Amino acid sequence: MRVMAQVGMVMNLDKCIGCHTCSVTCKQAWTNRAGTEYVWFNNVETRPGQGYPRQYEDQEKWRGGWHLNSKGKLRLRTGGRLQKLLTLFASPVQPTISDYYEPWTYDYQTLIDAPLGDDFPVAKPKSLLTGEDTKISWSANWDDNLGGATQYGDLDPIVAKLRRDCEDAVKFSFEQTFMFYLPRICEHCLNPSCMASCPSGAIYKRSEDGIVLVDQDRCRGWRQCITGCPYKKIYFNHKSGKAEKCTLCYPRIEVGQPTVCSETCVGRLRYLGIFLYDADAVADAASTPDEKDLYEAQLDLMLDPDDPVVIAAARADGIPDDWLDAARRSPVYALAKKYRVALPLHPEYRTMPMVWYVPPLSPIVDLLAEQGHDAEGYGTLFGAIDALRIPVEYLAEMFTAGDTDVIDTVLKRLAAMRAYMRDVTLGREPNPDIPASVGMTEEQVYEMYRLMAIAKYEDRYVIPTAHLEQAEKLDEMGCSLDYDEGPGMFESGSFGEASGTPAPVSVETFHALKQRQTSDTAAGADSLAGRVNLLNWDGNGVPSGMFPKNSETP
Repeated sequence: MRVMAQVGMVMNLDKCIGCHTCSVTCKQAWTNRAGTEYVWFNNVETRPGQGYPRQYEDQEKWRGGWHLNSKGKLRLRTGGRLQKLLTLFASPVQPTISDYYEPWTYDYQTLIDAPLGDDFPVAKPKSLLTGEDTKISWSANWDDNLGGATQYGDLDPIVAKLRRDCEDAVKFSFEQTFMFYLPRICEHCLNPSCMASCPSGAIYKRSEDGIVLVDQDRCRGWRQCITGCPYKKIYFNHKSGKAEKCTLCYPRIEVGQPTVCSETCVGRLRYLGIFLYDADAVADAASTPDEKDLYEAQLDLMLDPDDPVVIAAARADGIPDDWLDAARRSPVYALAKKYRVALPLHPEYRTMPMVWYVPPLSPIVDLLAEQGHDAEGYGTLFGAIDALRIPVEYLAEMFTAGDTDVIDTVLKRLAAMRAYMRDVTLGREPNPDIPASVGMTEEQVYEMYRLMAIAKYEDRYVIPTAHLEQAEKLDEMGCSLDYDEGPGMFESGSFGEASGTPAPVSVETFHALKQRQTSDTAAGADSLAGRVNLLNWDGNGVPSGMFPKNSETP
């Protein structure tokens, strides 16, 4: 057994309101520059929907992830070394800009310079790639809130698969439709197919915390990683000619801070923590013959941080004690393995993803309330799961490779928590039969409720800081931002350039974050020149400019 630590994330889909704040703040922090206009390290999809890029889940088309060959061996869907050599200079199996979208801006200058006349001037859309007039026909959020579902809903790969099995599984009539939001980032997999697909070996997985990064010095722009990633979360920077991806905000993680998307999440639906796993067993787990067993196989990889044998092995493998303590307090371990309510996204890709999701229960509750029922009553809520507005089969295709029994168990645990805690909140005698019916104790239900409903900041984000003895390893020379005109190198770096034009606020954001990580004073107190950057304000003191000065105050 070789114990390693992995930073993981869990998202509670019941809490996501689809505000896209996480996407915007991630864009502002990481991809607000030329060459990445279409890039969204974090995006929020409405399901059902085609996703971003379009139909990325159709692996028969995109050939991402792993599969088992005729001998039961794990192989990339794109083929072996010979196939890669033959397609090295022209790989057709990857999305085009039309599968993403052609980013655009508007000709606002026309509005300013137009002469006085009887007609109102119009700001035409202009392509950010060519500068020419363009027609807007798609975007990263085209499916937002079921926009165009009646026309495009059938193109959702999961809907198409379900309809092949049962024509009535998913309907798009107003009375029967459903939707929920799915935030997505790079999965930072235990068995990343992007890393295995890279001909130049530029993609690597950090041994300290499991974060997957791209060495920009070694990247040659072959784009095989884009084909290999089944989640399509690696992008090509058309200016630098390099691949880029979500870095899990590793400079923040190293100093114990959550990712930008987590920090700014309005719904507080994201959890960050440490998993301990057996690195020697990853390949065997990913090679599990039956796809429906992959979820349990990945759960088995996660080691119990309270087990003395695991603790001894972890210490022998160089994992510090404070990291072991963080693993014991990890919210992601609790949600995934202790309470078993978090699930991996598409385990059938066999990449062993480490961003997990709590499936949504709210649509059941909302529907019952609209019909005048006791929406959180024990019997009513349990009975409604079988007639869920979101087909259980749809959720199963996303999170359990089609195993509806696991989804049913998770939803019943969530329903049991609601029903049990309702009695507690109303001052009634709690019913111990409710948690017992889903294989939990009353104490476990209450602990799960505290974590999922009212957890404080320090309970949602349990992130140990990097150690001084790891400083040399963590001094990344090849991160996703290490390229010409990178951050802090010149006045117009990656954080100071948006589609070829300066963006001073982005420069200030970068330097304010750096100050926050290295100073005891409030971030931005001096560097923001009187402006308040709430994204990086950590609550230490009151930055100048937050409140207007009283005219009577000297």
